[in-house]
Amino acid sequence: MLFLMIFSQPEKNSPFYIFLVVTYLAGYTIELVGVHTGMIFGEYSYGSTLGLKLMQIPLMIGVNWILVIYSAGMLVHSIGIKNTVLAAAVGSTFVTLLDFVIEPVAIRFDYWAWKTNDIPPQNYVAWYLFSFVLLYLFMRLPFKKHNPAAPVLFITQFLFFLILLTMDS
Repeated sequence: MLFLMIFSQPEKNSPFYIFLVVTYLAGYTIELVGVHTGMIFGEYSYGSTLGLKLMQIPLMIGVNWILVIYSAGMLVHSIGIKNTVLAAAVGSTFVTLLDFVIEPVAIRFDYWAWKTNDIPPQNYVAWYLFSFVLLYLFMRLPFKKHNPAAPVLFITQFLFFLILLTMDS
């Protein structure tokens, strides 16, 4: 998916690549701090499903953050919200709603596990705040915000996890 998003991104420039690198590193780092302290999202650990790990964090997690933020950013941009703060707020709401449907499915498929087996409310607050920062960066960086595949990816992910969630209910 990441390669499809990069390939379909028009006019790739330095700010676009800066977005990719910063988002990957920020996503990996916040997960690293989160897992080792329990203070950001709550107390959790990663299972084996997401593959190779470095310091108990799957290397794929940064890629996941890129895909979620990029596709949400493109979705919000396609809606036509011009105000950067409002766009980041709406995008963060979308991202947090996505996490809301991902969480129970992710637990079932051993993506990660919560220490108490309950998803702490701070997880959703942290997702909202962290995605707001990354979406604000996305909106501010001067690269072309037109990739028709990206909003489709976001909506497809949401529907995919929603279907899996309802299949368990």
